[in-house]
Amino acid sequence: MSGLLHNLAFLLVPLLALGGTPLFAVLALTALIAFSAQGISSAAVVTEMGRLTGSPMLIAIPLFTFAGYLFAEAQTAKRLVRLTRAAFGWIPGGLAVVAMVACSIFTAFTGASGVTIVALGGLLMPALLKEGFPRGFSLGLLTTGGSLGILFPPSLALILYSYVATQSASPGFADPSGGPTVDRLFLAGILPGILLILMLSIYAYFRVRRGAAGVVTRFSPRELLRAARAAAWEIPLPFLLLGGIYGGKLTVTEAAAATAFYAFIAEVLIYRDIPWRRLPAVAAESMVLVGGILIILAAAMGLTNYLIDAEVPTRILEGIEGWITSRVGFLLALNAFLLVVGCLMDVFSALIVVVPLIVPIAERYGVDLTHLGIIFLANLEIGYMTPPVGMNLFIASFRFRQPILRLYVATLPFLLILLAALLLITYLPDLSLMLVR
Repeated sequence: MSGLLHNLAFLLVPLLALGGTPLFAVLALTALIAFSAQGISSAAVVTEMGRLTGSPMLIAIPLFTFAGYLFAEAQTAKRLVRLTRAAFGWIPGGLAVVAMVACSIFTAFTGASGVTIVALGGLLMPALLKEGFPRGFSLGLLTTGGSLGILFPPSLALILYSYVATQSASPGFADPSGGPTVDRLFLAGILPGILLILMLSIYAYFRVRRGAAGVVTRFSPRELLRAARAAAWEIPLPFLLLGGIYGGKLTVTEAAAATAFYAFIAEVLIYRDIPWRRLPAVAAESMVLVGGILIILAAAMGLTNYLIDAEVPTRILEGIEGWITSRVGFLLALNAFLLVVGCLMDVFSALIVVVPLIVPIAERYGVDLTHLGIIFLANLEIGYMTPPVGMNLFIASFRFRQPILRLYVATLPFLLILLAALLLITYLPDLSLMLVR
């Protein structure tokens, strides 16, 4: 009878998920049922939740998130667009480059591509149309730009991958790069992130050269200086952050605290973009996101314990080895799988749910876990804009009031370019590991 009840409970879980039950509840319920079926106390799930609270690295997540929300709430987007336009506007297709650079920096700090499209779309779309860029090109550019930046520090996705991958790695596995620590991942994402922007910028340049669009503005040192002065308190932050970490002066947690404090000083006390009465609401909004990430992570890690005990990754690997015999084939299949995952799940949920299953398999094929993290996030970044259900497509459709089918067509050239870049990132591991080594 007990076995029948467990089977009915397992059948109930997907129905609850389809009915809109929160992901953390679905994961926690699955773990509880699985442990109960094996006669193991539910304390195994609760213990994992308690252990999560003791991880010092996860303190960085709420601090970086709060800093990102401060930048999103302030006039940082306008100052950033003005600065990048003064620096790159003279290049043919320069405003398109401005849009991609601004979006990537904004996403790196805010950690949410939807926020980027909403915050910068209202600034950049009118400017692109005014300078003669076709509406379809502009829609595709901003929809794509909404997820650029996930690979740049201090991306929350990099921090979260570091924690989950470290917890999921086999104890005896010798990672050639030294393990997927946050500081290594921060370095590993820089060159692949630049590659994505560079390839899209080349496409924008040739679109303008063919006469498709674009007004090239003259380079003005005076305007660049004025824009730099306007953003004088925001420009140094990335350099202070990375310099502190790689100069050995700050741990990642200390860098997160310094970033949050710096953002508070700059946006609240110096620029005064955020009034004091608004500050508690900004903090509350940022912590809602953090709470959602952590509760999903806690429930997922409880389920991961069961999967490892039941040797599920080993069984999956045995099935895969029957038809994938090489590392090249594994990486190709992984890319296809992760693109689908990126369409269906947000980046944080995908990291928490999928990484524990992928890491043990990647170890068997000899994939460096730091390189794996960059492959993983590059796929999810592209998945955000992959039809038919990429999240950015629907956000952009709502933000710009355009039919979703038009977004499918508009993003197609950008999608093909990013897929080509993904192949380079996947099969040229030195691109990710050069700075790490």
